Amino acid sequence: MLDQSVPRALIILVGIAAAVVVLFGIREVASIAGPVVLALVLVIAVSPVRGWLRARRAPVWLQVAVPFLIVVLLLIGMFGILTISATQLASLLPKYTNQFERLLAEAERFAATHGISNDVLNKALQAFDPGRMLGLAQSLLGSLIGVLTALFLIVVLSLAMSLDAPTTARILSTGEGNRPHLVTALSVFAHKTRRYLIVSTVFGLISAILDVIALTLLDVPLPLLWGVLALIANYIPNIGFVISLVPPAILALLDGGVRTMLLVIAAYIVINVVTQSFILPKFLGDAVGLSTTMTFISLIVWTFVLGPLGAILAIPLSLLTRALLIDSDPSATWVRALVSGRIPRG
Repeated sequence: MLDQSVPRALIILVGIAAAVVVLFGIREVASIAGPVVLALVLVIAVSPVRGWLRARRAPVWLQVAVPFLIVVLLLIGMFGILTISATQLASLLPKYTNQFERLLAEAERFAATHGISNDVLNKALQAFDPGRMLGLAQSLLGSLIGVLTALFLIVVLSLAMSLDAPTTARILSTGEGNRPHLVTALSVFAHKTRRYLIVSTVFGLISAILDVIALTLLDVPLPLLWGVLALIANYIPNIGFVISLVPPAILALLDGGVRTMLLVIAAYIVINVVTQSFILPKFLGDAVGLSTTMTFISLIVWTFVLGPLGAILAIPLSLLTRALLIDSDPSATWVRALVSGRIPRG
């Protein structure tokens, strides 16, 4: 009846308007929404541990305590590494003022020798601002530290979600008769999110360790910091590799010259191509279920809504949105195909 009386275009416009209102509302409470989503994602990631303990008839308190302790240790470890590394970076940057001035002088001599005008050189130097590029990484790390500063809130949320997880699982199982599509969609969301996080974390750790080894061999300062940045940026779709590459490459240029910078770029490209382009897709498969375009749009939207944390959680957030709005609706087959970029069978 609704489809016959209300134009489809009006329904779409109202839906878009509602989505905009919701996104701006979430943006206003990003300091709360971000930790809530992060806690949810972390609890989903460690849920296999709870399932393993339940299968071995472990006490309920142990099923809650072990996954929760894993989350807490992960948060504390990440907070400690980021805090120490960001402090070291802040104290290190002023030391490279002389090196930057020397590079400017060499660039001017090179331009004069090859007949390049000063206007062209000045425009290039304005675009190539090491302080600004390194400041981007420092801003990202600072934002993450700001989120992790709300450690108490995240820990409390994680504990509450861990305590409710067994009950929530039973509630969802009893709801299969009334809302089978919604229950299935949420189950698929949890499975895809968990698989995405686990596989991305494993390969992110491999890439980060290889990056740290390469940077250590090349004597680039703060290799551990750039390894952590590479691991975090691994969760940022499409542009994560560039974010992880630019700061250590610029620092390598300031510390060791052009040759060291080129070696860093080459090492990062080789490591990224082998682990992220050749091996990772075979293990990840279609776990994300989002087309390349939708992945990039998700990155833009969630970064706008939640800031840097939204960029890291863009894939889980988009999977949750897809589960609630698309996968739970059996009539949205064509929308599901459009979002995933896969033609439905049959």
